[in-house]
Amino acid sequence: MQNRTKRLTGPQITLVGFLILVLTGAVLLMLPISSKDRTFTPFIDSLFTSVSAGCVTGLIVKDTQTSWSLFGQVIILLLIQIGGMGVITMTTLFMMFTGKKIDLRSRAAMQEAVSAPNIGGIAKLTHFIMKGTLLFEGIGAVLVMPVFIKDFGVAKGIWYSIFMSISAFCNAGFDLMGSKGECSSLTYYADNPVVNIVFIFLILTGGLGFLTWADIKTYGFKFKRYSTQSKVILVAEVILVVFPALYFYFFELAEEPTGARILESVFTAVSPRTAGFNTIDYNEFSGGGIAISIMLMLIGGAPGSTAGGMKITTICVLWAAMICVFRREKAPAFFKRRITPDTVINAVAVFLLDLQLFLFGGIAISVIEKLPLVQTFFECASAVATVGLTMGITSSLGAVSKMILIIIMFGGRVGGLTLVFAATIRKNSINDKYPADQIAVG
Repeated sequence: MQNRTKRLTGPQITLVGFLILVLTGAVLLMLPISSKDRTFTPFIDSLFTSVSAGCVTGLIVKDTQTSWSLFGQVIILLLIQIGGMGVITMTTLFMMFTGKKIDLRSRAAMQEAVSAPNIGGIAKLTHFIMKGTLLFEGIGAVLVMPVFIKDFGVAKGIWYSIFMSISAFCNAGFDLMGSKGECSSLTYYADNPVVNIVFIFLILTGGLGFLTWADIKTYGFKFKRYSTQSKVILVAEVILVVFPALYFYFFELAEEPTGARILESVFTAVSPRTAGFNTIDYNEFSGGGIAISIMLMLIGGAPGSTAGGMKITTICVLWAAMICVFRREKAPAFFKRRITPDTVINAVAVFLLDLQLFLFGGIAISVIEKLPLVQTFFECASAVATVGLTMGITSSLGAVSKMILIIIMFGGRVGGLTLVFAATIRKNSINDKYPADQIAVG
């Protein structure tokens, strides 16, 4: 058994780690001690909750505050924390704290998990990830604590602050606002500047990626010295927050008071990538607003972050490749740095894998449940991008549809390429030995 474990590849270690995590969580959540009514929870519901928490998605079939006991909520929070930081990261931290040597295979798995450019300095990066995570989550909890203590009392206010700060930084979308209305998320705080600003800060910091924060820590405001990846992520983040926020402000939330309108517009632009909290009801959005939200969900956050989705860099590489074709250039580039063909091919693969999961899942659930495609597409975009936003249909789905969402959530968090690489054996390429030919496209 030990020899088999040693032969596992990085993608296989990631896959097995997440499977163990969500199955353990599902078993614990099934127990009577995990539910408020002290009864056994059906396995499909406990599995759905465990996968959603471990994959930091946020889709729920049971309201977190009204259905789960304190023990159950703690299990959910642990799943969120481990899933947000990554199974490999947590395993590496455990090895470091227990004094075990981190071998080359473990370092390679860690490098792949956080999308690090090289294997050197992985231990130092792991320390940085842990410290940064605890720092941001702690700051967020302290800042919202006065608001939640005022509304829920001291004990609950502190617990809610810690739970939701971790959930926000890990882009999980789980909340404890059930007493304000089941599955109400942050709608009660739509016009509260403290809650909105703190959660926007946590969502963005968690979704930027640990390597981007390492550049910011190292070089400060010297943007030119950042890695090309960090530059692309930061520029794209600004675009993906500003323009959707302007759209929501002028076309979807025009009837709101100015102050609440600004907060709701920015929050609604940030949360779909891929936090899952909401301060508005998506059922009130127009078709255009739903379409933009779906696109934001599918794009997601940065690689090596707590966020899901296809990743900002994937979309940026595809855009750069398209512009390269339009300009009749030989290779796409960012900031005077050429992008390799392998990167473009990987981006295409990730885009098509996630797109297929989204489309096939949405169509299948629509057919099974007899629901409008707009609702099922929204739900599947939320699942594959591990967002957690919903149009209110998740809890009413049948067992088959729940399993479809479970598979999509798991595939979205682990990553389509990781699943494929884990299931296949790498072979020497023979394609380059074939004679070249032309196929017309476009």
